[in-house]
Amino acid sequence: MKTVFQVVLIVAAILLAFQIYSSIRKPIDFEQERKARYDATIQRLKDIRKAELAYKDVHGKFTGSFDTLINFVNTGKLPIVRKIGMLTDSMIDAGWTEAKALKQGLIIRDTILVSVKDTIFGKDFKAEELKMVPVKDTVAQFFLGAGTVVTGSGIKVPVFEARVHNNTILKNLDKQLVINLNDQKRTNGKYPGLKVGSLTETNNNAGNWE
Repeated sequence: MKTVFQVVLIVAAILLAFQIYSSIRKPIDFEQERKARYDATIQRLKDIRKAELAYKDVHGKFTGSFDTLINFVNTGKLPIVRKIGMLTDSMIDAGWTEAKALKQGLIIRDTILVSVKDTIFGKDFKAEELKMVPVKDTVAQFFLGAGTVVTGSGIKVPVFEARVHNNTILKNLDKQLVINLNDQKRTNGKYPGLKVGSLTETNNNAGNWE
């Protein structure tokens, strides 16, 4: 009986040590995976923002359609002013203006069209992935919306917002830790996930991680 009792105590001690280790290790593992998923998602949101800003430069507004945004990245063109030559000190001293130098053909300023994808992202960029949340073994899309916000002075400002909830970003991780994180965000008046831009305020297209 004594031997059996000792074995039971050893097994109990091992189980207790394992439980203590798990209770310590679980939040550490969760935080490491959360950070990795957040980093990938933030990078994707930054790419969406770059695409939206380029779209606005061309069309004067943002788009709430990923199909439109992806097509713009793949096929769109950006106007770029090509500058050849500049006013010299002697020309400035002589009272020359850039307009006069342009007229005389001494400097050149003309607009050329360049590829959106090649210029902003690189020719190998996969625009079709813009809408997808970059979490392994998860097939989910970002929410994307666009509109206008009227400022206090009555000015209509184009806005957009792209976002994804923590429940999607942190899918298949410890449910209670995800719930705790969401509750913490809501308590602090923050969105429980990642987003860039806003449909309700002019925030200079900032991300909520910045």
